[in-house]
Amino acid sequence: MSAAQNPPTENQLKSTENWYTSWFDTPYYHILYKDRNYREAQVFMDNLTHYLNLPEKATVLDLACGKGRHSIYLNQLGFTVLGADLSENSITEATKNTNETLHFKVHDMREPFEEKYDAIFNLFTSFGYFENDEDNLTTLKAIKESLSEYGFAVIDFMNVAQVLETLVPEETKTVEGIDFHIKRYLKDGHIYKEIDFEDKGQKFHFTEKVKALTLKDFEVLMEEAGIYLLDIFGDYKLKKFHKTDSERLIMIFK
Repeated sequence: MSAAQNPPTENQLKSTENWYTSWFDTPYYHILYKDRNYREAQVFMDNLTHYLNLPEKATVLDLACGKGRHSIYLNQLGFTVLGADLSENSITEATKNTNETLHFKVHDMREPFEEKYDAIFNLFTSFGYFENDEDNLTTLKAIKESLSEYGFAVIDFMNVAQVLETLVPEETKTVEGIDFHIKRYLKDGHIYKEIDFEDKGQKFHFTEKVKALTLKDFEVLMEEAGIYLLDIFGDYKLKKFHKTDSERLIMIFK
């Protein structure tokens, strides 16, 4: 959501509809999440590419790539990678790492790509942001249309049951001298995270909102999109998925 000290303007209210476009474009998003475990993420990508048995120089689409950290790593593994994200600021930053086999572009994941990819990765809960539920189906169809004949897609999502079981309703995280006051709750089938903080004398408020999609929900969407769900894993080591206690819901499909 837009940052506001005063009552929100019409433009600010409008921006709450697509919270991800403004929040992901602020430096504060990257400050709050700067301590994410990137080593764990790299192990995940090692395991994933090994499991999929991707050929050397396979074309990989990193969908919702942010600043491109994972795209860069996938490229270092020897793949030809395109990182795509809706955030112009993130893509501007990511583009600094461009080379012959690594490119970035601003792209809305609801739109299919003209090119076809051997693998499409949508990692680290980068799905379910849209206000309109139909957009989730549209996104799945776009992913399917962007796969090559023998390509595989992967969505790595939160395991909603486990998230709700371990949800911390309120906490304060201090990063780079900024106290981020965080509230989490379930409402209308979405998991909300409200983030309040002050910096340089200004108050900010942002809201993250992700659809609480279960495996059953994905199965219904995938069937409607004509997608074949091939395998399901419950963590970054690709262990079996358990509905109640797995940390992640990782789906391999085509």
